[in-house]
Amino acid sequence: MIDICGVKFKNPVIAASGTFAFGMEYNEIYDVSKLGGICSKGLTLNKKEGNLGIRSFETRGGMLNSVGLQNPGVEHFIKVELQAMKKFNTVVIANLGGNSEEEYIKGVEKLNDSAVDIIELNISCPNVKSGGMAFGIKSKVAGEIVHSVKRVCKKPLMVKLSPNVTDITAIARQVEDAGADGLSLINTLLGMAIDINKRKPVLGNLVGGLSGPAIKPVALRMVWETFKKVKIPLIGIGGICSPTDAIEFVMAGATAVGVGTGMFTDPMAPIKIREGIREFLVEKGLTSISELKGVAHYQ
Repeated sequence: MIDICGVKFKNPVIAASGTFAFGMEYNEIYDVSKLGGICSKGLTLNKKEGNLGIRSFETRGGMLNSVGLQNPGVEHFIKVELQAMKKFNTVVIANLGGNSEEEYIKGVEKLNDSAVDIIELNISCPNVKSGGMAFGIKSKVAGEIVHSVKRVCKKPLMVKLSPNVTDITAIARQVEDAGADGLSLINTLLGMAIDINKRKPVLGNLVGGLSGPAIKPVALRMVWETFKKVKIPLIGIGGICSPTDAIEFVMAGATAVGVGTGMFTDPMAPIKIREGIREFLVEKGLTSISELKGVAHYQ
């Protein structure tokens, strides 16, 4: 049992946003209630159809995605998907994005009265009032949006950080000062692929988010750096495909881990990671994963 933002998780393995949808398909393969938590796919205030053209592309050691936050909207999520997710008997996290401060606030206000346990604020979304620059790229802008959201948020607020910045620790400190209860990091790295026969970018949106094992060293380094700079809990995400990967993130300072793209190559990955962590703890004579948190800083 671990505590994140005052919420009790039965274990540190969470299905990350974006690759798990709302969990119904995975529950046909294994009992989703065995996971510590599940995070919804990215939600927006209103329904979105997503980007046109090719929206995903496999790369060496990972994949690019440019889905564009296709989702049914917050109200539909609360009325339909959330009802099914709560039956899984595990922590439910709602990932929320938006293109303006007003959208974030209205989305949070609707989620306030729902059964979600935690709201994960995706600040990698483009701010339409700042020429499309993501909210999470500059520390001042990130702090401002988190401060505004926190004033109305009645749920524990987890903020998901973008790695596409010069210094992620500066963003993390600003977001913590603005009232975030926890951080999840990292989101995807910006990348692209080119079709050499068509002589143009593969993705319909030209660029997309790189995820998977290829980004793990970057994500691990960012968690390690951030742990030393903030006091709020961290959820480590980025290329976690094995128990060893997960344990590395905990040793770097994460309280829990999110499994994302790894589920595309092995849908059972979260269960195998959970079991692998348990076996490691027994082997080392440890009683809790918390005993490993941040130890890589003190050896």
